[in-house]
Amino acid sequence: MTAIPTDFHFSQASLQDFTDCQRRFQLRYLQQLAWPALQAEPVLENEQRLSLGGAFHRLAQQYLVGVEAARLGKMAVGQGASSDLPRWWENFLRYGLPLAGLPLAGVANAGRLERVLAVEQVLSAPFQGYRLIAKYDAVFRLERPEGARFAIFDWKTSRTRPKRSWLAERLQTRVYPYLLAEAGGFLNHGQPIPPGQIEMIYWFTEYPEQPERFTYDADQHRQDGVILSGLVTEIESLPDEQFELTPHEERCAFCTYRSLCERGVQAGRLKTMPAEPEAVDDFGLSFDFDQIAEVEF
Repeated sequence: MTAIPTDFHFSQASLQDFTDCQRRFQLRYLQQLAWPALQAEPVLENEQRLSLGGAFHRLAQQYLVGVEAARLGKMAVGQGASSDLPRWWENFLRYGLPLAGLPLAGVANAGRLERVLAVEQVLSAPFQGYRLIAKYDAVFRLERPEGARFAIFDWKTSRTRPKRSWLAERLQTRVYPYLLAEAGGFLNHGQPIPPGQIEMIYWFTEYPEQPERFTYDADQHRQDGVILSGLVTEIESLPDEQFELTPHEERCAFCTYRSLCERGVQAGRLKTMPAEPEAVDDFGLSFDFDQIAEVEF
């Protein structure tokens, strides 16, 4: 049986790692082993992409808490003419905001800040004796013909647009709505958010007119609870020596532990990466649990 610390927190990133490669989960989260290897090449291009993704998330965050669009636009242009950031920012203002039910002219000035329920919000809830935790780019209250909806928005800055089927299988698509239903009551005047009022929306900076929307309901919530619980139970049941390497060796080219696992030394090429890494991830964050919205034990 694997000894998991009682204060361990599971996230979409850690559970996804376990699903993709049990050994990577063990090395990264249980042993917390830092391994000095590149994730993808060219190194400079990969680092630049990650940096720009982080910069975009910061611009979006500042706008949604009331900073003027014009001021933030100057910051985006300041990244340089060759940067993708100014184009991403214009795409956000033109397409991302209307999708979120917000006006182009500025959230605060339009008096519609009440629709922005959370920005860069971390939620946590007890789960199988541990914690389940997630960081949300933004949560909005949208008025739909069928009634109010609580929309989880996740900004994606990857060069390619994933297929819907791929996104549907990602643990993020399960964890984020599930946890909002479990621990998001403070966003709804202290009342639990019904799963049927939750939706998950991925918005892509490179494909601004092609968001991907996933609705949610009580049946999906129950199913996700079973699936997530099953993953935790499986992790607990594995002896240390039985965390297996992924059978999909092509994935190892983009894993920093590949040389440790004797699955190659050279990093994979960024342009052949199945899904480019995102700039914002919940792995490696140092959480102050006193500042995290949660439900009580």
